[in-house]
Amino acid sequence: MTTLQKICLAVTIIGGINWGLIGLLDFNLVEAIFGAESVIPRIVYSLVGLTSLINVGILLMDLDMHD
Repeated sequence: MTTLQKICLAVTIIGGINWGLIGLLDFNLVEAIFGAESVIPRIVYSLVGLTSLINVGILLMDLDMHD
């Protein structure tokens, strides 16, 4: 696993934990840290989305390699 893949996986996991907190406890950790009206949460959410797409690509490439 490359460094980029590890970073993308870590960011995606952090995003998943945040969504779990939102769903279970109605608590948004990103907005609690950076503020709801700040532009930073939008940047964080965009990065999580981007890394998720990268992870999908990595998954599909890995599946192709094992066929």
